[in-house]
Amino acid sequence: MDDLTRRLGRAREDAFAGALPDTPADAPGSTGSGRRVARVRPEVRASWDRARLQGVHPDRSLPPVELPGDRVRGLRRAHPLASVWPTLLGTLGDAAGQPGHLVFVSDESGHLLWVMGDRSTRRLAEQANLVPGALWSEDHAGTSGVGTALALGRPFLVRGPEHFLSVATGFTCSAAPIRNPVTGETVGAVDVTCAARYANALSLPLVTAAARLAEALLGERTRQQDELMRMRYLDHVIRHKGIKSALVSADGRVLHASPDGGLPRRWPWPPREGPARLPDGRHVLFERLAPAGPFAVRYTDDPSGTEESLQARVLGRDRALLRINGVEHELSARHSDLLVLLAAHPAGLTADAIVREAYGPGGKPVTVRAEMTRLRRVLGYHLGSDPYRLLGGAEADFLALDADLAGAPVGELLDRYPGPLLPSSRSAGVAALRDRLHRRLREKVLSHGDVDALTRWVTSPHGRDDTLARQVLASLGEGHRR
Repeated sequence: MDDLTRRLGRAREDAFAGALPDTPADAPGSTGSGRRVARVRPEVRASWDRARLQGVHPDRSLPPVELPGDRVRGLRRAHPLASVWPTLLGTLGDAAGQPGHLVFVSDESGHLLWVMGDRSTRRLAEQANLVPGALWSEDHAGTSGVGTALALGRPFLVRGPEHFLSVATGFTCSAAPIRNPVTGETVGAVDVTCAARYANALSLPLVTAAARLAEALLGERTRQQDELMRMRYLDHVIRHKGIKSALVSADGRVLHASPDGGLPRRWPWPPREGPARLPDGRHVLFERLAPAGPFAVRYTDDPSGTEESLQARVLGRDRALLRINGVEHELSARHSDLLVLLAAHPAGLTADAIVREAYGPGGKPVTVRAEMTRLRRVLGYHLGSDPYRLLGGAEADFLALDADLAGAPVGELLDRYPGPLLPSSRSAGVAALRDRLHRRLREKVLSHGDVDALTRWVTSPHGRDDTLARQVLASLGEGHRR
């Protein structure tokens, strides 16, 4: 142990015992006992104070291992740093292979995701919970390379006794936060840790250089992804001629605005489907273009025009004709079935319920979820989930006709009935709705005793084989002749 480490150890003991050593590191001094101590850096002192306020104890606390192995593996796959981990490993691999050395990469909260190093050092580090899934934020571990670098937002070196936790004082840590230069968000930290006797003055510059290289790669990949999103979705965003519009990423960055400057460079809150209001009071409408974003945004000075209901025509048609946000879509046969079922069940349907209604015994919920993802590309924010349901108001010709059967004139009802609901559909749920509506309308026609209505019914494609209706019409005609 070198002299500086010994003096830092004494300073730590005195500080935690309540003394306030402030002797410069290069000058002799004492705390009254004649012992030489090193000056505790202000950043370390402040970090110790923050740890105390959070209730961390230097001898009784350990960083919690919050994430099980399968969760860690899942986070690794999904984390932004997964794409640059090979680069970090290539830059710091030599350090990880040296005796007594470890390399950590954490997420933005301080959870350790990747831990590399020789086996004996990793076994030693496990005693301090320096393992994947452990949370090394300052709130839970006090002063450490990862936690304090994230707290300060800059590269930081923690010499052995400067650690707040006693179990970590045998290590020296050099860490640097990693930010995405495009979004400005901190996505994690990289750390080189070694046994105190192996401490190297070049560790911090090496870690800093690795972090900057990772940031450059993250920025380039983000710019490439942004450009791909613009190419894929821009036509959808600007299809409404004369309407102000924008393309916004899932994290709220404005990728395109027409006209330019209509929105802030970054949406101030996490984007969500449906109506919203700009900080200046103007109203906008967010429409999700893919399950994980981005969003199309239309904005207007008229709050009454920010939310539109969808209108569906399915009577006498094999495929639903849907009008939404001023644009008409002819849906596929399967999506037509799903739309009708959702419209008929305003409280929503679970995936299992949709399987029974639309697919029958051979259906699977995973198929429903896949089809709903595709249907969402058309419905946007109008499609809710958990359970699946239509949001923001939905109008359908079959629902309106069913609601008016009791009171509307029979002639008007026939005018609004070009044919049965999705006549080619084999969905059990749609067939039940179709049969019920057809039966109720037929009963209305038969009970009304109107010759013109009966004539229209029996001469229509959907009523020509109705024997009872022909008999009733014939009897009415015979009565008129008498």
